[in-house]
This record gives sequence, C-alpha cells and structure tokens, in this order.
Amino acid sequence: MPGQAALRPGEHPHPRSGLLRLTSGRGPLTRTPTGEGGMTGYDLIDEAVLDAPPDVVWDALLAEFRGGAQWWVPANTFAATSGSPDEVGGEVKVTVHTKGVDKGGPKLRFTSRTTAVETGRRLSVEYVEGVFRGPSDFLLEPLDGGRRTRLGMHFRGRPHGWLKVLAKVADIGAEHSKATSAAFTALNGVLAAREKEAAR
Repeated sequence: MPGQAALRPGEHPHPRSGLLRLTSGRGPLTRTPTGEGGMTGYDLIDEAVLDAPPDVVWDALLAEFRGGAQWWVPANTFAATSGSPDEVGGEVKVTVHTKGVDKGGPKLRFTSRTTAVETGRRLSVEYVEGVFRGPSDFLLEPLDGGRRTRLGMHFRGRPHGWLKVLAKVADIGAEHSKATSAAFTALNGVLAAREKEAAR
C-alpha cells in the first residue's frame, strides 16, 4: 500500500487495516539454566504500526500504565503504585485477567519497576514481584516523518511461583502475544477515534 512502511522479515499486514502492522511473538522460547534443571523464559517481540505520532502514542502508553483502562482491557489492567511509570523507580501493578475483566478465571499479578526512560522513545521495566521476573522494553520509532509510530514490546519475562507449573502445560508466550497484539489494535482504534473527535 502506498505510504505504508515496508514489512520486515517475519512481519505481516494486519487483516483489518492496511496501515496497521502486527508482529506477534517473534523470538524464541528460551531455556535459562537454574539449580534444578531448566526454567522456561520468553523472548518475545510484538509490534504494531500506529497511525499517530510518537508523542501521542507515548502519552497513551503512560495513561494506560497509570490505570486508564482504555485499550489493554479486557486482558490487562494497570495501577501505578509508587512514583510515575515514566520515572526510574516507578512501580506499576499489572493484572492479567485470563478470561477478561470481571469474567472470573485466574488472575496473573506482577509488578513492574521502571529502569530506564527516553521520553517518547523507550520505557524499560523489570518485573520484580509476582508471577513474572525479568525485563521488558516498550520502544517507539517515528515513521513517515513522525506522522506514524512503530510501537514494540520486547518481553523477556520468566514465570515465577505457580506460573512455572502452568507454563509447562500452557503456551504462556502465545497468550502474551495474542493479548499484546489485541491491545495494540485497540490502541490504534482509540487514537483514530480521538483524532476524528478532535477534527470535529
């Protein structure tokens, strides 16, 4: 499609939009050694090209992490608990609703702590408590002269506690990528609706 960023190897156009590109779960499932055999870890990259400039996407990302519940629901909800998500040391409680918010089912809870910030470009976190441990990065890349943004999440979490047992029988990585891709699709819709409303 004219004006669309070229697809990289492993990427595919999203079926509902010529402008949105999603890449789910690029990256291997890894095994990291532990004292008791091996422990499953994940190295996943999920991306989307969004029809909004990086500063708008950045603001929407931070609003969601502060509890906005605009586009990552029904899969995930967030609550900033200490400091701000865009400040080093800021903590956010994450709840993964396996059947959706208020639909029952197990809840996966964990805490992210911000480790690095490049405003409008990168937010790095470390999962420090709950069912995941390890780093993740949210990366924003301007496209088309800053009119659009490639948003990526690089998730390198390791299951912790009871989730280690579940990870032996369930494809946690695939579920993570499915939820992240759905969230990025929803974010593109939210931003498009806001732009349309602002143009009135």
